[in-house]
This record gives sequence, structure tokens and C-alpha cells, in this order.
Amino acid sequence: MPQREIVQEALERLLQWPEIARSPQLGKFLDYIVQRRLEGDEQAIKAYSIAVDVFGRGDDFDPQSDPIVRVQARRLRGLIDDYYRGPGADEALQIRLPVGRYIPEFVERPSEEPAAVPEPPPAAVLPRARPRSRFLLAGLGLAVGAVVAVLLVQWPRSPGNGSAVGILERPTINVVEFQNLVTDAAISPRVAGLAIEMVTDLEQFENLRVFYRSGVEDPATSGDEAANTFVLTGIVRLEGDEVQYSAILTETRSGSVVWNQTLSVSQAEAATPDILDRVSLSFGLVLGSPRGPLHAAARQLMETASPVENVNLYLCRVLFDRFRETGIGTDAQDTRACFEALSEADKQDPIALAAQASLLFEYADPAESEAMPLADRVRMAQTNLTRAINEDSISGFIWEQQGRLHEGQGLLAEARADFASSVQLNPASADALADFARLLAFGGDLTQAEPMARNAAEHSPNPPAWYFAVPTLLALRDGDFVKAVENAELYAQADRELGPVLAIMAGQQAGNSDVVNRYLPQVLDAPSFRAKGVMPRLRERISDDGLIEQIRRALTEAGVPWTALTRSF
Repeated sequence: MPQREIVQEALERLLQWPEIARSPQLGKFLDYIVQRRLEGDEQAIKAYSIAVDVFGRGDDFDPQSDPIVRVQARRLRGLIDDYYRGPGADEALQIRLPVGRYIPEFVERPSEEPAAVPEPPPAAVLPRARPRSRFLLAGLGLAVGAVVAVLLVQWPRSPGNGSAVGILERPTINVVEFQNLVTDAAISPRVAGLAIEMVTDLEQFENLRVFYRSGVEDPATSGDEAANTFVLTGIVRLEGDEVQYSAILTETRSGSVVWNQTLSVSQAEAATPDILDRVSLSFGLVLGSPRGPLHAAARQLMETASPVENVNLYLCRVLFDRFRETGIGTDAQDTRACFEALSEADKQDPIALAAQASLLFEYADPAESEAMPLADRVRMAQTNLTRAINEDSISGFIWEQQGRLHEGQGLLAEARADFASSVQLNPASADALADFARLLAFGGDLTQAEPMARNAAEHSPNPPAWYFAVPTLLALRDGDFVKAVENAELYAQADRELGPVLAIMAGQQAGNSDVVNRYLPQVLDAPSFRAKGVMPRLRERISDDGLIEQIRRALTEAGVPWTALTRSF
């Protein structure tokens, strides 16, 4: 072990780094595990002791039901990695937190080696996940099917009628350990612990109930909600030179497979320490998505039922997610009516407070605008979000809503910190990834935004139009102007300011005058541009001077008058 003084100095530098210093809990967490390691007391570095000594949990703390240590460890690990990619890249000794452990490692860098931590390889973008037909998965997963059959028989079911509004509670998903079908001793894909990794990821979605099941001998405790209960099983097998991780989602009431997906990686990748995290993220982007298979029943229900009859917090969240996808006023009104119909206790739930804050800020009909000016709505929204964060500071959803509020106010540095917290807390949230990527790209950091934007737009189901800001910029960068037009026209459905602007840029590069002529009137008719001028308004949203200049040239070439570019018109 390195000298204690050297480790202490490295620790102090980490604790003083602003990204860690702004979170006293994370600093206390880091100091706690490092000091225990220096004292040779590694046995004390366990989830229970960390929860009690660092996060103030009681003696009855249960790490299975309370994920705070796992969540904060992931958040701390991400910040440490960022530090050693940036300001700490030249340090001779690095304090690292390995994946799946809480005992820190002290890594000494030989002086002759380059100090900079290498950038992640292109594989930071998830490998292509290939859906499989039910027929093919049935052939691959006979052993898994047998396990599922036993689980469905053994676990109790409820006679409840899931078709009634209010009866349908948030989905319950029981995650069973994946089976390793690779028999070649020379190939050692990582499999053990994948179910736990997926539970850890999916637990960050407040609209899910997630349980770990080691196998058929582990009975369920949630069979009373079989109307919206699922079993997730999986297999790992060799297919040619690739290792395939296949996940199968079964609905317990009918026993039918409702979703399956296979992720193929090389044999070398399957043996790397981070492969379980990557596989879990790939599946989590689908299972955690509001448009994923776990929420299909609720979405169908709310399409046909009254949004104010026999609702619960979960169904209101389903409506909120629908509004976030469409931005349509009627969806906003339905969502508000749903929250208003909740009990007083549910209205004060941190998730409800955060969702209502976003609704308050992002949508107002003309009558509301006259009765309550924007400044008053912003103050009310911030009050709700402050309460929500105070009550649930590890909710990625809540931090995402605060990020959107700060971004809308033009407080871009604050929004960046909010979105960073949201992604660290829930890296499988496609909405948070798309939000953060957009802000990074508009700030000039397209490289950092790229993997997040691709994961959101390419690996989550049915991505909404507002996901396509960064894909438009990436297509422009790569010279794929036809794709840039396609993405920009999607984005223009969600963003009435930047969407048409990006469409004009893409149309010019593609030599498509029809696209330019179609979106030019939309730019000139945008109320915010008319009130402030096009470029002054865009500078409130874009901090990248290079992108601002590209936009200015494109709009000038398209024929936007100089007066409209620079001042109100």
C-alpha cells in the first residue's frame, strides 16, 4: 500500500474538487471508505455500516429494500472517474472505487507511463441490441422457460381486475439470475451478479417495484399485484465468435412473453469488468422507459379512461410522461386533472411535487398566463422542486425536472449540474440522457454528448421528437445531410425555436431548398424570436459560440433580415 501521507493528499484533492465538494454526503462517503482502508479495517466497509455511519440510516437498515448506498456509490464512482479524466489526470496516485465494491483501491501510476486516463473506446456507445422473434428466443431459452414456468406456478397470484382504473398499480418486476449456457472452459463471460446489477439500475425508476430473485427456491412477496407483475429471466450463450446476453420478460398473469432482447458482444468484451454494467444499461433503457413493455397496460388504459376517475400516483406519472413526449396542451390538462384528483398525501409526494412543478413552468393556457405571470409560476415551481429535493435527494427524476426549470430560465451552469446529478443517479433514464446531451451539445461539448444521445435515441423504444437535437448536430458534423434533415424535422415537432433553425441548416447543407423554404416562415413567426430577435434569444439557450456563428451564417444565407436577427421585429 502507498504511504499514508500520499493517499491522504490524494484524498484531500478529491474532496476539494468542486464537483465532489458541493455534495457533503459524497465527500463523507469517500472519506469514510478511504480512512477505513488506511486503518486496515476493510471488513467494516460494507453497505450496512456505510448506510448507518455516513447516511444516517437506522439500525434496521435493509440494503435490499433501500438502495441508497449502491446509488451513491455509483454516483461517487462516476465523479472520481471524471476527476481523473480531467483535473487529476496527471496525479501519480489515484483513488479508485471498483465496480461492485465499496473498498477503494489506491492505484500508483509508473512515472514512465502517460499520465492521462485514456478516453473510453467507441464501445461507450452500447453495442447494437438486436430484438429476436419469439420463435427464435423460444428455441434459445427452453431452459429459461422451464424456470419461468415453475416461478409462475409457485408464486401467488391475485384475482384482482387489472382493467379498472386505480386498480392498476405500478409494475412489479422480479429479476432472476441469468443462466450461463457457455460450456467452453476457455471462454469466461461474466454472468454472476447481472441480476443484481439490473435490480440496482431498475430500482432508480420510482414508477417500478423491483425485486431480486436468486431462483425458483426464492418465493415472491408481491403476488398480490399479479395484474401488473413480471418476471425477468435470461440466458448467456455463445453464438459463433460472439457472446449473446438474452433477456426475456414474462407477464405472470398470462404466462406470455411480452418482450425479449439480445445483446451481442465479443468474447473479449464479455470478460471485461464493466460488461455487466453495459448489459444492464442496455436492457434498462428499454425496461425503464415510459414507452417500454412494463408500462404498456397503463398507457393503453389511460388512452381510453377518464384521467380523473379512480386514479393513483402511478397513473398520473404515466400521463405526465405522455405529456413530456407530446407537449400537447390537452395532455398537460389531463395530467394536471389527474394530480388534482389525488389524495392530499399523494399530492405532496416528492415525485408528484416535481412533476407538477414541470407542468406549472412548461405549460400555461392563455387564461392561466393572465392570472399568474411567468415569474410567479417559476417561483412556485422552484418551491415545489426544493421541497421535493429535500425529501428525496437521490431521485434522478426530481433532479431532471429541476434541470429543465433551470435550463428554461437560462441558468445553464445550474442546469448542467442538475442533469449531471440525474444521470449519475439513474444512468438508464433515456429522458435524463437526452436532456443532458442536448445541454452539453448546445454548450459546445458534442463529444461528451454523443454517447448519451445515441443511447437515448437508438436504444430506448419509440424515442420522442425532442430526443433528436443532438442526433441532428451529429449528422451535420459527420456530413450525413440527408439524415440531418430527417432528424431536424423530427426535432422541429418538439422545439419551435431551434427545431426550424436546425432544419434550415440541414436543408442548406443537403441542397434541399424546399426544406429551407418550409421552415423559414416558422423562424420568422416564432413569438420569442419576434419579441427579442432571433440571435439574442438563441444566445439564451446556446453557449457555444461556434454553433451560434454557424446558425447566424445559415439564417443570413436563407434570407432572414439583419434586423430580425439582431432585435425584436
